[in-house]
Amino acid sequence: MIPNQWYAVLVSKQIPPARPVGAVRMGERLVFWRDTAGRVACQRDLCPHRGAALSRGKIRGDAIACPFHGFEYDATGACRLVPSNGKSVAPPKILRLPGYPAREEHGWIWIYWGEPEGELPPIPYFDNLNDSFSYATYPYPWTIHYSRAIENQLDTMHLPFVHSNTIGRGNRTTVDGPVAVLDGDTIRLWVFNRREDGLPARRADEIPVPPYPPQLFFRFPNLWENNISPDFKITAAFAPVDGTHTILYLRVYQRIIRIPILREALNALNLLGSIYIARQDREVVETQLPARSDLRTGEHLVPGDGPIILYRRHRRALLDAAGLPETA
Repeated sequence: MIPNQWYAVLVSKQIPPARPVGAVRMGERLVFWRDTAGRVACQRDLCPHRGAALSRGKIRGDAIACPFHGFEYDATGACRLVPSNGKSVAPPKILRLPGYPAREEHGWIWIYWGEPEGELPPIPYFDNLNDSFSYATYPYPWTIHYSRAIENQLDTMHLPFVHSNTIGRGNRTTVDGPVAVLDGDTIRLWVFNRREDGLPARRADEIPVPPYPPQLFFRFPNLWENNISPDFKITAAFAPVDGTHTILYLRVYQRIIRIPILREALNALNLLGSIYIARQDREVVETQLPARSDLRTGEHLVPGDGPIILYRRHRRALLDAAGLPETA
């Protein structure tokens, strides 16, 4: 996983106001909780005193209390109370709870996974989404590394085969391009699938970059959008659990209908359709080996894999910049 990046790892409503929540993310046991102002904290789910899970503890004002001996830690990780020593005794400074910067934006809980130096960068969300949209979200666990799940959403060649009765209808097996452009940490992808007509597929460098918005976006490290129309988008956050598990958070956005009851019904219906399509993907993607992708996996790629190659190159460049090995 790429360090020093903002990752969307949970949905806001998964963190209630008065109870800590444990979750495995980035291969670590983490605990999430809110202070009295509703701000979210993310820390190791491990009391530095005797190793108990803090997610089994309680919220005490602006601190989380260990269920074992009642030690309390604030959002900065500092221990504020050792009950057995008495409230008038300052806790030992060695009792410090590691954690990650956490923010709540766009209905997501984000963590900055790494070691911050100076001011943190802004949250990497999509410019074409705002408060005029309503949405519904579904957490969908996959038994695969998050990079494989991401690559599936950049793969246009699989559509007529995996999704022959849904989004791949029409038997458009010939793939012109696709055209994929890396803009900073965002991949923009235009799709040109067509039915077999005897003509060879055009390579990406034979197709001008279109003047209209792309159908697909991917924002590193773990956000994807299907830009279906100005008023309807399907998004996903690929929350890394560990080396072979991912939570795919599917989210549908729309502003076609805004009457509350009808709006929620449409959101639920759209989400059900997206879940069905993702289930078709999961059945195949979970069989892929190796479970984690990289530049050198022994696969033999073809021109239609251009977006995946672009993703792998940029991901590897970010990992190399962080000094991480091929196994990261």
